Amino acid sequence: MNLTINGELRSFADLVPNGLFSLVALIDLLGMKSDRVAVELNRNIVPRDRWPETLLKDGDRLEIVHFVGGGRPLHN
Repeated sequence: MNLTINGELRSFADLVPNGLFSLVALIDLLGMKSDRVAVELNRNIVPRDRWPETLLKDGDRLEIVHFVGGGRPLHN
């Protein structure tokens, strides 16, 4: 299975021999914390509660935004 993630073509053929792969499994495989990312699949935002039932297919395009904390506090 080939997926384009944030503009980069990636192959998951060795990891997904049967071709069935959920969005939640991908996030886990990528080592991302599910409570800190937002996912767009083929230009549609996928609500987090639908990730387990959202099956990916060959050629899907994903944009994954990872939220990080930090920065400098604002002073008045």
